[in-house]
Amino acid sequence: MMQILARASRLPPSISPSWAAVPLRLVVGYGFIEHGYAKLARGPEVFTGILAAIGVPEPSLMAWATILVELLGGLAVLAGALIRLVSIPMAVVLVVAIFTVHLPNGFSSIKLQSVTDGVAHFGQPGYETDLLYLACLAALLFVGPGPFAIGRRPASTARSNLRDPSPRPRSRSPCYKDDSEVEIHTDSAM
Repeated sequence: MMQILARASRLPPSISPSWAAVPLRLVVGYGFIEHGYAKLARGPEVFTGILAAIGVPEPSLMAWATILVELLGGLAVLAGALIRLVSIPMAVVLVVAIFTVHLPNGFSSIKLQSVTDGVAHFGQPGYETDLLYLACLAALLFVGPGPFAIGRRPASTARSNLRDPSPRPRSRSPCYKDDSEVEIHTDSAM
């Protein structure tokens, strides 16, 4: 077993690190869409009532803002588009959820309370999952959207944009303008 682990640790990764963004995008994008859709499917007025009960100001406005951030932000992350833009309101939704709902429940998102007739019953989740979503958004900001992202430029185009577009000065050594003329440049600093 130790030989297998030692051999595996020496193997170079066979895929580009940018591919790490793909599963992050899929999980974060789908997760946000699912949460936004659940709020919409139950009725925005139900979510508005929950926000009003916990003392969120302007609960109707905040309910719709949260639903739209979750649906549109999740869709953008899933597609790999506008990640830098949509990650800010998505992070705000997560931080607000931590401090208004999940913080009193502790860290763990899984709180097994009992098992009845082979069915597990869980308590209120903590802020663990929100922190995981925040970490995934931060990772996407650092590594970028990865392959198969909408609006992604091919690597050769992206690299060419990094080059300085201004013309470089010619060499200070002799250069031949044509077959008959030689131009010699000298530096006065010598």
